[in-house]
Amino acid sequence: MDLKAYLKNYGKVVDEALDRFLPAENDLPASVHRAMRYSVFAGGKRVRPILMLAACEAVGGDHQLALPAACAMEMIHTYSLIHDDLPAMDDDDFRRGRPTNHKVFGEAIAILAGDALLTEAFILMSSPDYAAKVGAGRLLPVIREIGLCAGSRGMVGGQVVDMESEGKMEIDLATVQYIHTHKTGALIKASVKAGATLGGADEQGIAAISRYGEAIGLAFQIADDILDIEGTTEEIGKDAGSDEARGKATYPAVMGLADSKRRAQELVEIALEALARFDASADPLREIARYIVARKS
Repeated sequence: MDLKAYLKNYGKVVDEALDRFLPAENDLPASVHRAMRYSVFAGGKRVRPILMLAACEAVGGDHQLALPAACAMEMIHTYSLIHDDLPAMDDDDFRRGRPTNHKVFGEAIAILAGDALLTEAFILMSSPDYAAKVGAGRLLPVIREIGLCAGSRGMVGGQVVDMESEGKMEIDLATVQYIHTHKTGALIKASVKAGATLGGADEQGIAAISRYGEAIGLAFQIADDILDIEGTTEEIGKDAGSDEARGKATYPAVMGLADSKRRAQELVEIALEALARFDASADPLREIARYIVARKS
């Protein structure tokens, strides 16, 4: 399959839906709505929502059933990036090749834009029209799973341990793995699990897709750690070498670059094995797994 065309096509589907679902730029209060849209439409790869759509189709579902939840996931991801870039967190000047939200709109509006995106995600997922379309029995577990993976037992928890570990001389592999599986991996796993659930998968199918998500979630962050060392600022859209400069807990810092690359490739193989029960409808998931460790941005 042509993964580049697939990502472009489904990225457009997600962007068009996000444009419909988000408040208009000039809706009051316009300042926060402009800030929300600035970061949502800053050129992200849409990996998480596309994974949700792909997982839905892999189990025989219609990707349109997963589209609102996929857009909600992108809102949550974008909120996390806005807050992650703040001076109190990573204090980054650039994100996706553009000035970070707080550099453009100020810290107060950036914080509120993140808060609003997180809230908007759950408004969207709990829409009565959406519940009527997919059924509450499928939708409620999805909303709960995404909430758990976004909160202190998921992404937020990973961010906390990441901050608390920064600059420490001795960080063990278990701590780095906790950070990566929670800060990055949790939302990726939730994306594919939600897609499979909304697509009508049975318990075995959801479990297999979840194993895939766990593996690629960790591989994705290891690949990011490697890119921070080997990539350029232009390629990765933010300051290259920033992880090392801040003393971040990363796989290369603990395992070395060569072993980190090997581990990322091992995780891709684990992800592919998890999809063995699925036919060609899961090929996009397979290709995305391979893409994760081969990407340059």
